Amino acid sequence: MILKYSVGLDVSSSKIDGSICVIDENQQVQFKSKITFNNTVSGFESLDSWITKWHKEMDLPLVVCMEATGVYHENCALYLFEKGYKLSIVLPNKAKKYLECLGLKSKNDSIDARGLAQMGVEQCLSLWEPLGRYYYELRHYTRQHQNIQELKTVISNQIHALEHSMYRSDLLIDQLKSTIALFDAQLKELDKKMKLHLKSDAVVYNKCLNILAIKGIGYLTIATLIAETNGFELFKNYKQLVSYAGYDVVEAQSGTRVGKTKISKKGNSRIRRALHMPSLIVITCKEKPFLDLYNRTFEKHAIKMKSYVAVQKKLLVMVYHLWKKNERYDTDYRINIQEKEQELSSLLAFEKGTNAKMDKKISPKQVEAKQGKHSTKNRSMLPLC
Repeated sequence: MILKYSVGLDVSSSKIDGSICVIDENQQVQFKSKITFNNTVSGFESLDSWITKWHKEMDLPLVVCMEATGVYHENCALYLFEKGYKLSIVLPNKAKKYLECLGLKSKNDSIDARGLAQMGVEQCLSLWEPLGRYYYELRHYTRQHQNIQELKTVISNQIHALEHSMYRSDLLIDQLKSTIALFDAQLKELDKKMKLHLKSDAVVYNKCLNILAIKGIGYLTIATLIAETNGFELFKNYKQLVSYAGYDVVEAQSGTRVGKTKISKKGNSRIRRALHMPSLIVITCKEKPFLDLYNRTFEKHAIKMKSYVAVQKKLLVMVYHLWKKNERYDTDYRINIQEKEQELSSLLAFEKGTNAKMDKKISPKQVEAKQGKHSTKNRSMLPLC
C-alpha cells in the first residue's frame, strides 16, 4: 500500500533533472520515473504534465523536494507553488550529508534528483512559501548595498597599498579613487531607495520607527533584518530566529569530556553582519538593557567580543519582539524569557578547558544548564531559501 509520493528536482541554470518515487507501508522506497527538462516556463509545463501522469492516486500526498541553488530554483519553485504543489527547499549541505549517509559513491544530476526524491518521501520536511514581493525587492537593495560596501573596502585597501608602495603610480590611484566616488554615489542612492521602500508600506514603516528608537539601529540594519527574514513571518518563536541567524549554541560533550561550547554560525551570516556595528554603538550610547548584559558577561570571562556577540543576540531578540507586538522600544523594556538575561553568558561559553582537569569545574549537567532555552537538542533550523 502506497503512503506518499515524492518528486526530487536537481536544478541548474539551464536544465532540471527530476525523479519521482513512492514509499509503502513497509517503508520501502520505489522509484517510478525520471525526467530532464529545460529551466524555462515550457519546461515547467512539461514537469507538471509528467507529475500528473505518475501521481496516479490523487488522494495520496505528494511533495516536491529541491535544493536552494542560488536563484536558479526560484522560478520553478514559484511556478509549482502557484500550481498548488507542496514544496520543500533544503540547504545544499543538508542534501549532501543525506546523500552521503545513503552510501552513494557516485554523483551526477540524476543521482542527486533520486536522492532528493528519497529525502522528501522518507522525511517530514518544512514546507516552503515564496518571499513576498515587498521583502524580496528590499532584500535586493540590502544585499547590493553590502556587495558595494565590500568592493569599496577592497578598492580602498588597494589605494592604501599603492600610496605606500616603493614606486607610486598616480594613474592607478586616480582611477581607483574615481571608482570609490562611484561606489559612494551608488551607496547614497541605495540608502535613499531603501528608506522610500520602507515608507511605501505604512504598517511596516510604523514598526520600523518603533525599533529605530534603539540607539545604534539605523534604517540599513532594520531593512536587512526584515528583508532576510520576510518580516519575521516564517518564525513561530524567537528560538527559531536565533537558530536561523546562527546564534544558537552547540556543545561538544561526550562522557566525562567537556569541550568548547560556542555559537553554531550555521545560519544567515548577513544578519550577524548587520548586527555587528549596532552592538558596538548601543554599548557606546550606554543603552541600559544591553549595557547591563555586556557588563555582566564581561565580568565572567573578560573577553569583549564574546560580550558583544551576546549583545548582538539580545538585539535580534529585542527587534523580533518589538516587531511582533508592534510596540515602541523604551529603556525599561523587558522580554519575558525565563533565563532572565542569562541569555548569552551561556551563548558564548567558549570554555577554555577541554581536558580532564576542567571536568571537576564543569560537569555535563552544568553545561546543559548553561544552554538555557537554546538547547542544542530539538533545535529548529529553518531553510535559507
